[in-house]
Amino acid sequence: MILKSTVDRIMEATDIVEVIGEFVQLKKRGANYVGLSPFANERTPSFTVSPAKGIFKDFSSGKGGSAVTFLMELEKFTYPEALKWLAKKYGIEVEETVETVEDKEQQNRRESLMRVTKFAADFFHKTLLETDEGKSIGLSYFKERGFNNETIAKFQLGYSPDQWEAFSSEALKQAYQEEFLVESGLSIKRDNGALYDRYRGRVMFPIFSATGQIVGFGGRTLKSDKNVAKYVNSPESEIYSKSKVLYGFHLAIKSIREKDNCYLVEGYADVLSVHQSGIHNVVASSGTSLTEQQVKLLGRQTKNLTILYDGDAAGIKAAIRGFSLLYKEKFIVRIVTFPEGHDPDSYVRNVGSAAFENYIQKSSKGIIDFYLSTIENEDLKDPVKKIKIADDLAEIISNNLEPEFRSAYTKQAAERLKIDEGNFIRSVNRLISTKLKKESTQNRPAIIDSSTEEIAQDNIGADSIGLSEEESHLLYAEQSQEKEIIRLLLLYGNKMISWDDIADTYIGPFMIAELNDVEFEHPASKAFVEIYSKEVENGVLPEEQHFIHYPDKEIVDLVVTLLATKYTLSENWYEMHKILVPDEQANMKATILGAIFHLKKQKVGKMLENLRSELQNTPGEADQEILLNQYMRMKKVEKTISDYLGSVILK
Repeated sequence: MILKSTVDRIMEATDIVEVIGEFVQLKKRGANYVGLSPFANERTPSFTVSPAKGIFKDFSSGKGGSAVTFLMELEKFTYPEALKWLAKKYGIEVEETVETVEDKEQQNRRESLMRVTKFAADFFHKTLLETDEGKSIGLSYFKERGFNNETIAKFQLGYSPDQWEAFSSEALKQAYQEEFLVESGLSIKRDNGALYDRYRGRVMFPIFSATGQIVGFGGRTLKSDKNVAKYVNSPESEIYSKSKVLYGFHLAIKSIREKDNCYLVEGYADVLSVHQSGIHNVVASSGTSLTEQQVKLLGRQTKNLTILYDGDAAGIKAAIRGFSLLYKEKFIVRIVTFPEGHDPDSYVRNVGSAAFENYIQKSSKGIIDFYLSTIENEDLKDPVKKIKIADDLAEIISNNLEPEFRSAYTKQAAERLKIDEGNFIRSVNRLISTKLKKESTQNRPAIIDSSTEEIAQDNIGADSIGLSEEESHLLYAEQSQEKEIIRLLLLYGNKMISWDDIADTYIGPFMIAELNDVEFEHPASKAFVEIYSKEVENGVLPEEQHFIHYPDKEIVDLVVTLLATKYTLSENWYEMHKILVPDEQANMKATILGAIFHLKKQKVGKMLENLRSELQNTPGEADQEILLNQYMRMKKVEKTISDYLGSVILK
């Protein structure tokens, strides 16, 4: 468990704009920063970061919170993992209470998997550098490939001993659980229950998440036996999904953003060599076609992608079919092939970084230009191949909705294939129409005004427990009043009251005292008030940061939703529009008492509604008499509150 003093130091050091800016392109807008949501597919920015409050709010997905919350949502970190990531970023030593073997067993699955992969990476790296076998086989291989000590350390390259149980036995000795060794793919279980090493005798390439956490491995054999797989990769697990990861991305983010371009290569060695040459905006898809998740990962940093491949044009042409989704995400894509016998790894080592980048600038082609250049005249003589080529080109072109783009390339493609341009245009348009209809159908249920989203969610919740429309409306109104109390406590709880008829005190304790006879219904609001009351009892006035960084996600969600606003008035609003917007701080007494008594009135109204229902369903006159007296007393309370609101608050 991380000590509170350490948590406080981490929070003080954290710059939320800097942290989120590593994953989302942010632009300053007034006092805040905006960008495209990393949690939803959107074209208009609705993701807002407030440096003053230290929060983010994503109006597309509804997510919000602190820098810690962001990391938990984006990378699926646990609360301690997010804190440790921030601590590492800002050079803060994490102090924890002593962790026993029992504590290790209680950690959740994800954290246990992260721990075991980190241990494995350290084990393989140490084996590479400090053992005779590692140096003579693994290290000599990396040196022969031209990788220097800095690159080996930066990418934590390693070597797995060519022994059946070297890693597994050491991991078990260090109290790592068999369950997670198997689930991570580091160990394999025999029929007799014993474990053996998956990667024995291989050089190791740790695979990192976008935040620099080791989530998997690629292991390359150095043997020439054709029956042995050249590469063995980690299986899918709770922490590793091949479709969501790009090799080298954690070290490339900053450079990708600075250069507004990303170089995409095929393999680990390509990334290592290009990065080592001083060109850092390079990542690898690890030999697979780009997935939608990988495209979105890149799209948060740049919309310019240059794909670097070896001279195998046929292989690239096949992969191009998967690149068509890049047009859909509005990427500007260029493709580069290298001279025969070369790939990015060998070419950059042969010519150096300056000549390498110069070659890329001169040789790059757009996707369709490249595809057209690979078509052989022999292919066009075969009707089946010709139809396949036409279908591929129509699919690629249809993903770009820019009319000028389609016009230029439909003509060019039709001429190269020697087919009727009109028919080809109709094929492209049919594909576009089908895709637009599909998107329209998928998106229609999700379109909802951000201002009514919370109402819709509350009403859905009410419907699910069988409330009528009127009861649902009353429930929403009640919960809204409760949330208004929370908002005022957050914004003004630490401000002093200086009202003539009330002794000097702080707004927070005053509101808590005034509401001691009110029970909150909304679970998160109720929990918030309980926490706030306990802090006040301890002589503390908790401010918004206390709740923004609170471990309970429901509390954080409530607080951020109340603090975040999608729109702010410009400084010259009144001069431009001559519309005066009331300032709630101008009459704090009306604001605070109005909220308190509106909530009380809401609660009294609910009690009256319940009493009316009981009166209708109670047959005995004596019982009815009791209920009627209660009802009349509550009506007097309601009138008193209404009179107070009218005479004191509204005048």
